[in-house]
Amino acid sequence: MLLAIDVGNTNTVLGLYDSEMLVKHWRVATYPHRTADEHLLWLRGILQLDGYDLSVVTGWSVSSVVPSVTGPLRDIGHDVAGDAVVVVGPGTKTGMAITIDNPHEVGADRVVNAVAGRERYGTPLVVVDFGTSTNFDVVGPDGSYLGGVIAPGLELSTDALVGGTAALRRVEYVPPRSPIGKGTVEAIQSGALYGHAGLVDGIMGRLAEALGTKPGTVATGGLASTIVPHCSSVETIDEFLTLDGLRMIFDMNQEDG
Repeated sequence: MLLAIDVGNTNTVLGLYDSEMLVKHWRVATYPHRTADEHLLWLRGILQLDGYDLSVVTGWSVSSVVPSVTGPLRDIGHDVAGDAVVVVGPGTKTGMAITIDNPHEVGADRVVNAVAGRERYGTPLVVVDFGTSTNFDVVGPDGSYLGGVIAPGLELSTDALVGGTAALRRVEYVPPRSPIGKGTVEAIQSGALYGHAGLVDGIMGRLAEALGTKPGTVATGGLASTIVPHCSSVETIDEFLTLDGLRMIFDMNQEDG
């Protein structure tokens, strides 16, 4: 079985695949200071909670935006799966041309999302990933990665608001009774949810203008289901887009090697 691991700044998402079927998935907090031994114990425990042993893992595919985690996971992968390890980065076969000024700058998760989005939804396409940051990744009509947008994420923005003020506090991300908040909590909810939805719709409009055509859109990430219902420009939520992209890229590299 293939273990796909997407390490984000806030959360790590894991998926266990039997061929092309996702049989189990987990979302856990990212801890950047674990040693390789601690990661091994942690991963073994996660699988065992659902009745799986690490010995069932014969393939290992990782994207990580946290460098202190990338190395330990690469080492563990080779211990567990031998040579059947893919850590997405420069030099990894993805089947996608990266047409930005410095291709080494683009995050592994963004490339993975673009690859999976192109395969599942066609082109041109914008993938919106709602995580610590809100990332927009643009796949052109020819299937190449054109670049994108990085904006502060919903939680990061509200954390900055609360941290920078004396009287405001964290709120639950649910719609207020009206966009016109009748109290401080509802006012913050309105600004957070509708403000972020407006950010998404505004950027989408500018991307469509730059492309010269209206692209397809797909959203993923832990906060997608919170924000997308308030957007007018996003068509689909695909919760497991990144995991599926890791599976696709793993398969490409196994076929190549």
